[in-house]
Formats: sequence, structure tokens, C-alpha cells
Amino acid sequence: MQPTFFFGPSSIQRRAMRRAATALLPLAAWCTTQPAQALTAADQLATYTAASSRAPQSARGQEFFTTKHGHTWSCASCHTATPTVEGKHASTGKAIRALAPAANPERFTDAAKSEKWFRRNCNDVAGRECTAAEKADVLAWLLSFKN
Repeated sequence: MQPTFFFGPSSIQRRAMRRAATALLPLAAWCTTQPAQALTAADQLATYTAASSRAPQSARGQEFFTTKHGHTWSCASCHTATPTVEGKHASTGKAIRALAPAANPERFTDAAKSEKWFRRNCNDVAGRECTAAEKADVLAWLLSFKN
């Protein structure tokens, strides 16, 4: 009897494996682009509220949004004092879509994206990261706008 050597899958088996992998590529791409959990602005507000351990106040949020905090800009410098309309970046002039979720339903639906922009914008406006309480107040004010 001759010994049997295994050198790997046959050409037929390799083709079948390639076809199976190719068929799964769209599914794999979809899975990696979908958020782990659907997030709403209200979910985001609840997260900030829990982290701050105080109830958010819309009036405090409006005041924070429209006030300069020792720097050149306020939030309203780019997003306008009425965040249901399109704004414009103060230095680049680039258009900024409406910030209030009522006018732009995509806002505050991605936690990582929200954190990224809070971090950048708070640094520009206040020269530091915003606290969870400040984020909750601003978001409470933004959620007070209705269509």
C-alpha cells in the first residue's frame, strides 16, 4: 500500500472556498459598518445625565452654548444661536449642518462621533473638555427644539 500525502485542498475545494468567502464579503462589510446598538439623542442625554449625577437644565445649556468662555468663539459662533439652521465654521467658512436633532436627525446617533466633536469644540470654545453635566445641559437644550 502506498502512503497518502495531504498537500492541502484540491483545486475544486479551493474554488469552493473562494466562492463561499466571496459570498460572505458583503455580509462582513455590513457587519463592520453597522453600529453595535442604535443610539438616539435621548440615549446620549441619559448617558451624560448619569455621568454628571445631576438633572440637565435646558436654560444652562443655552447659556453655555451662546456664551464665550474666555476664548474667541462660543458654540453659536459656528452653529448659530438657532441650531435648527445651517451654520458656518468661523474660520474656514465650511458649511455645518443643523445641530439640533429636530432639524438634523443624524445628530447624536453615534456616541464616538458625538464625543469626538464635543472634545474638539469644547477645546476651541472653553479651552478644555466639557464636563458630562455641560454636555447634558447643551443636549437638553438642543432636544428642546421641535420641528
